[in-house]
Amino acid sequence: MKIKLNITDGDYEKIEGELHQHGIKTDDSADLVLSKVNGFAEKLIVKDKQTNERVIVDCNSIVYIESFGHQIIVHTVDNEYYANERLYKLSEQLDKKDFIRVSVSVIVAKSKIKKITPTLSMKFVLTLTENSVVDVTRSYYHAFKEAFNI
Repeated sequence: MKIKLNITDGDYEKIEGELHQHGIKTDDSADLVLSKVNGFAEKLIVKDKQTNERVIVDCNSIVYIESFGHQIIVHTVDNEYYANERLYKLSEQLDKKDFIRVSVSVIVAKSKIKKITPTLSMKFVLTLTENSVVDVTRSYYHAFKEAFNI
C-alpha cells in the first residue's frame, strides 16, 4: 500500500517512519492521502507560468490568489504561478489567521495588505505590498471588517 503524506515538515519524518515500520510506503503520486487534522499547508505545489514546471512555493511568500474561471493564479512577491486546486480547496489548506477570502475569486494574505480604502457601496479596495489592487466585495465586507476590527 502507498500513501501520500500531506503533513507539515516537522512531523513528516516521524510519521513516515512509523508508517514504514508497519509496511506502508509513502509516495507523492499515491491516491490515498494522509493529512494532519487542523494542520495548514506551509507550502503549495504550483506550476511556473513561464516554464510549466512544478515549483514548491512557501505560503509566506504568497500575496494573493485569484481565480479566473477554472484558472487559479498564485501571486507571490516575485512571480505568478498556476495552481491545480480549486480556490475553495486552497482556502481550506491555508491558515485562516494568515489568509482571508475577500471575494468569490480572491484570497489575500493579511500581512501583505498595505492600505484599506473604504468605498461608498459597502466595499473596500485593498492595496497590496506589491501595489496590486483587489476589492473586498459586499458578500465578504462584514467578515473582513470583523477580521480587522474595523
